Amino acid sequence: MTAIDSETQQLFEEFVVPSYGRYDVVLVRGEGSRVWDEDGKEYLDFGAGIAVSTLGHAHPRIIEALDRQARELIHTSNLYFTRPQAELARKLVGIVGSAGKVFFSNSGAEANETVIKLARKFGNECTGNAAGDKPRFEILTFHRSFHGRTMAGISATGQEKVKQGFAPLLAGFNHLPFNDLNAVEKAITGETVAILVEPVQGEGGIYPASREFLLGLRSICDRHGMLLMLDEIQCGLGRLGNWCGWKEIVEEDFVPDTVSWAKGIGGGFPLGATWIRKREIQRLAGGAIDLCDLLQPGSHGTTYGGTPLACATSLAVLNTIEGDGLLANARAQGDYAKQKLAAILGIKEVRGMGLMLGIELGGEFGALGASGKTPSQTVVTELMQNGLLTVPAGPSVIRWLPPLIVSREEIDEAVLILSRTLAAIVS
Repeated sequence: MTAIDSETQQLFEEFVVPSYGRYDVVLVRGEGSRVWDEDGKEYLDFGAGIAVSTLGHAHPRIIEALDRQARELIHTSNLYFTRPQAELARKLVGIVGSAGKVFFSNSGAEANETVIKLARKFGNECTGNAAGDKPRFEILTFHRSFHGRTMAGISATGQEKVKQGFAPLLAGFNHLPFNDLNAVEKAITGETVAILVEPVQGEGGIYPASREFLLGLRSICDRHGMLLMLDEIQCGLGRLGNWCGWKEIVEEDFVPDTVSWAKGIGGGFPLGATWIRKREIQRLAGGAIDLCDLLQPGSHGTTYGGTPLACATSLAVLNTIEGDGLLANARAQGDYAKQKLAAILGIKEVRGMGLMLGIELGGEFGALGASGKTPSQTVVTELMQNGLLTVPAGPSVIRWLPPLIVSREEIDEAVLILSRTLAAIVS
């Protein structure tokens, strides 16, 4: 550790809330798929800010978009119209491929907060269930899910570790086994209004939903007058090799009622977005309205969501993904990485698709948890020492979430570092 490292960490110790378990490194610069610390040490970044840095670091088109828009108009509030927000909304509706509208926020937690509020409003004001049209509020979510750090987000999340110390939680969430349609059918009551699901569970360990599960959830929601809400904050907008994560799983005509995005949508610039389907619903008080128009003025809002700067940057990111063929690159490099990873000794299983991969460690690494850290945390720390940044996902899974620009040569480099690191740990 250098003096400047120590000084930086001392500043954090004195002035920054200790709500993160930070690794012992101070990053100062990035370019492409690589970052450098204060000592000048180079790292291959396969965490990408937890699936955020879609185009890697210091991409020239992001820099250009930020510079151009910052010189014109940075912020106005949502009391006024701005062209970048309208253009980005049109782009996102086109990506989904079904009619709808978009609400902009600042993060994934806020994007999910939007769908939770929408579901509550739908359940209180609209018809569609078999319980005499009484108000409904319950949302079904799943074990191992993760939906954000707000009170509603941790209440929706199917992991006890995020809930500890925050009771009483927001009522109205029921966590069920993932990929289990029978459990969903049995859980529905006259109070159930929606299902919130990640097509690929991220923080919970990289578990993809099955095709049958997603199609079954759509059928259940249609039969019971419920909303099907997809959390694509980590798996959406190209990470799986498709604009929409669910389209990499379900090839049939499948349309959700909402989609939540964040992370990679801005390539590192904070932005969240929620697509809401255009379909007619009936109000209890009488009269029809489109679902995407249910949140009327005064019912939901944000000061910073959808600023001209954020939206111009996101447009640059999405247009670059499209123009540079990065969807195909994500699929191809992901397939190649899975093939190479499967041959490494000590790896039990590789899950996921595209550039959202979960590497499950074998049982021989179980003893690593004795140090107070989980096996995955210990291995991630060792990988960092060896020049590869990755992210844990549960006690025994390492996540690979490299930028969509990653090359085959960088995949080979990361595989070599991982192989050597695992071999050294068990030797």
